[in-house]
Formats: sequence, C-alpha cells, structure tokens
Amino acid sequence: MLYYITGGERSGKSNYALNLALELSESPYYLATSRVWDQNHQQRIDRHKKERDDRWTSIEEEKKIASVIVEKSVVVIDCVTLWLTNFFVDLDNDVEKALEEAKKEFDRLIAIDATIIIISNEIGMGVHASTKVGRQFTELQGWMNQYIAKKSDKAILMISGIPVTIKSFSNT
Repeated sequence: MLYYITGGERSGKSNYALNLALELSESPYYLATSRVWDQNHQQRIDRHKKERDDRWTSIEEEKKIASVIVEKSVVVIDCVTLWLTNFFVDLDNDVEKALEEAKKEFDRLIAIDATIIIISNEIGMGVHASTKVGRQFTELQGWMNQYIAKKSDKAILMISGIPVTIKSFSNT
C-alpha cells in the first residue's frame, strides 16, 4: 500500500503522515532521508525527533531507502525532496541521471510488502527558482512527484493543514 502526501512547505504534511501511520500501526517506522547540511538543519532534525514518542522506530538513510524497509511494516518516508537532493548533488546536478536512479530505487521500494507513507513537496507551485540549478531541481522534483503519484494507491494534497484527496483507492 502506498500513500503519497504532498503539499507546500509547512502545509501539515508531516503531521498528517505521522497521525496516519499511528492509525495503521502501534509501532510504525520513520525513515529520514536528510543529510545534515548545517547547524540550523540539525536543529530542525532534532526537533522532529523529539516530536515522535517511543512507539516510533527511527531510521536514517540518504538514498537506498528500499534497503532499510521491514516487510509488513508501516513506514513514513520523510521526504522525497531531501532524498532527491542527495541524488542530484551526488550526480553533479544531472537531472536525467538523478531521475533515473531515484526511479530505480523507488521501484525497489514499492516491491516490498509494506505500507509506505511517502511525503513530498510541491516546490513548483512556489516562486520560480532564480538559478539554473534551482530550476533544474524543480523539474526533477516535479517529474519524480508525478512518477510516485501515478504508482500510489492514495494521494493527498495538504493545503493549510487540510488534507485534500487527489487520488483515492477507487480511482487508482
């Protein structure tokens, strides 16, 4: 089962995903894909960790997310944007290679018998990136979001803390 949750920054995606996971399991997993880029980012990561109680098992994996998923588990993956950033940076900002590698890993992920709740960002709905690299990453993110949404069982767009179903189980 694949739930895809997307929206803008601070739209309520993570809170919605965490609550959904706790509805589905008494002991869900939280898979963080972020690298620590600076002290401010580390503080944000630490704050997120404190928000989860002892029902959660936390996992950190930057790119090979399928390799750490436990069969039959409920897993929140937070988030596609930071995960894609890792591919993009490691592949010298090559959009095609990053997209190809991310799709391969995502296909391995959805072959696992688990309930996956994957969080992403709709960065293309914001301000147009002022740099070439920013515009390239926006394209990469948009293409990967489409790929994930197409394969999802349910897709939710978060707007101002309100979940809007954009794809339900009946129209997959």
